[in-house]
Amino acid sequence: MKTVVERIAALRETMKRHQLDAYIIPSSDPHMSEYPADHWKTRQWISGFTGSAGTVVITADKGGLWTDSRYFLQAMDQLDGSGIDLYKLALPETPSIPEFLLAELKEGQTVGFDGKCYSTADAQLLQAKLERKGIGISVSFDLPGEVWQDRPPLPADPLFEMPVEYSGKSTVEKLNEINEMLRQSEADCTILSALDEIAWTFNIRGTDVTYNPVVISYAFVSEKESVLFIDPQKLTEEAARRLKKEGVILADYTMAGSYLSRLPGDCTVFIDPAKTNVALCEALPSTVTFVHGISPANHLKSIKNETEIKGFRNAVVKDGIAMTRFYIWLEKQLADGKRVTELSASAKLTSLRAEQPQYIMDSFAAISSYAGHGAVVHYTPTPETDVELKPEGLYLLDSGGQYLDGTTDITRTIALGEPTEQMKKDFTRTLKGTISMAKCKFPDGIRGCLIDVLARKALWDAGINYLHGTCHGIGHCLNVHEGPQSIRMEENPVPLQVGMVMSDEPAMYRTGEYGIRTENIMLIREDSVTEYGRFLTFDTLTLCYVDTRLVIPSMLSVRERAWLNKYHERVYELLSPHLTSDEAAWLKEKTAEI
Repeated sequence: MKTVVERIAALRETMKRHQLDAYIIPSSDPHMSEYPADHWKTRQWISGFTGSAGTVVITADKGGLWTDSRYFLQAMDQLDGSGIDLYKLALPETPSIPEFLLAELKEGQTVGFDGKCYSTADAQLLQAKLERKGIGISVSFDLPGEVWQDRPPLPADPLFEMPVEYSGKSTVEKLNEINEMLRQSEADCTILSALDEIAWTFNIRGTDVTYNPVVISYAFVSEKESVLFIDPQKLTEEAARRLKKEGVILADYTMAGSYLSRLPGDCTVFIDPAKTNVALCEALPSTVTFVHGISPANHLKSIKNETEIKGFRNAVVKDGIAMTRFYIWLEKQLADGKRVTELSASAKLTSLRAEQPQYIMDSFAAISSYAGHGAVVHYTPTPETDVELKPEGLYLLDSGGQYLDGTTDITRTIALGEPTEQMKKDFTRTLKGTISMAKCKFPDGIRGCLIDVLARKALWDAGINYLHGTCHGIGHCLNVHEGPQSIRMEENPVPLQVGMVMSDEPAMYRTGEYGIRTENIMLIREDSVTEYGRFLTFDTLTLCYVDTRLVIPSMLSVRERAWLNKYHERVYELLSPHLTSDEAAWLKEKTAEI
């Protein structure tokens, strides 16, 4: 197996053959997925960096990885000795990728990338900046594919169906809703490329991508016809029969570009430039008219129907049972002096989730992080980094499950020994942010950035901040990170709406010491209608105790203490009927009023 240095050398030789002076390798697949199938993990293969976000740029004599603050520490470690430099996104001294290329390349030189794995939005932005200096782009070459000799094949496992009793709507109903949104946008058709949008629209799920129950596919939707492009061997007879009955045309996955090339030249195509790759857009006739925007399927998917909401409420009970049993197990193991590591703890939690009905897989790689590892925002333990949990310090565990009726995402930070006063203060300030967001009441239609301050105020008052978002959307038996909505410091024009399910995860990190995050998932619901308009609020769905040994009650307001006590009362009420008497007694103690 070649080393990273040898892979980069082979890539540079291939660049020379194709007369490319720089080559960009993003993290994405042809569907702009956060977690690509192994076949498309080209950025990880070329660099050795395993984080979920990052872009590599290779020139004749330089290499760089651009990634965000979640992965700074991880990237520094994994890039060591690779010849690839770390470029820390969002820091004032860090050049953007276009700025880097403009500084490194000369007029008449060419930047290449695989058009199938590069979004139209990013490509247009890059081209607009490079052409000012006469630097060209080439989108035709999958160079990693030419030098990656043992590249994994495309996933071939069969899909499974999401019955209407879980999805709440048939494929026909969803296609009608998409077409109605297309009419409102004055578009004739749309291309669906994002795998979660396709899975939601056609009520299909799969195991093609680790942690995301999606199926490798493309789709075309119009009033005239709807086409699902998919590897035929992935279709069961029942799924094919049901889809055809609902008016869906089935075609091979490789035929999407050919089909699009035959569309009428005068049609208007709705595309989401951030979700649609360059190759698909270039396949369309040059005379088509584009309408750009967030995909109708993405908007519709983000607002859960009553059946999906009921599923979420079922899923968090199952998840809460698994979490309770995990923490009981962990406490006993440490008390008995038995060896528990970050990896063995994570594996135990997965096994407990797997005991629950309708469990499919974990919803992401658990961030099982002890002590200083907790300060690495998206740390994932490996055999090389795995450490033993000791009866001291803090343990941060961020994990989730995919169940047929819902997706979960939960973080808890617990003390494994006697916590310090600083730990308690940090924990309580962070918890105040979680509670403030959960208790928030806000006007219908506002953007998430307008309430993000509620999660950060207690931390800001102490001169502390975190650089990641506060709340992301969560799919229904789909991607744990779902758009288009978010709550974060940065502007996102998508309004918050009733029916959206989101995380609630303020945090703080002390490098080399510990990380603290208390994360729940929440449902947006209507709170009230007054003379000033409609107001919304959040219902916290997650059911798991918060470690009150880390809470300084005097730092909480009366309302915050009341919220925490009421939350713990609800956790015990909903979980205890499913636990043994010993487990229920343990939980009763953990959820005792403060």
